[in-house]
Amino acid sequence: MAAWVCILASRLYETLYTGVTTNLSRRIYEHREGLIEGFSNRYGTKSLVWYETCDDIENAFLREKRIKRWRRQWKFDLIEKMNPDWEDLYLVLNQ
Repeated sequence: MAAWVCILASRLYETLYTGVTTNLSRRIYEHREGLIEGFSNRYGTKSLVWYETCDDIENAFLREKRIKRWRRQWKFDLIEKMNPDWEDLYLVLNQ
């Protein structure tokens, strides 16, 4: 089963949340609507700015753990390769 690693942001160059899911659209909706308690809800990370598909959930968790250990600038660079304007990609997912 495919899985996604994603990064959500509160604003440009602000707070980042890195997570894993098997249903990207549903999970981002939950973050946007404040249905998930914890870090993302507390810090307002509701804008999907980067995502990557993995073959399975185990590889997704490994990728998430690696990214979480990265320096902030490396995460910014990763986001900007896919999404240079930091647009909310959730809007594109649901067209």
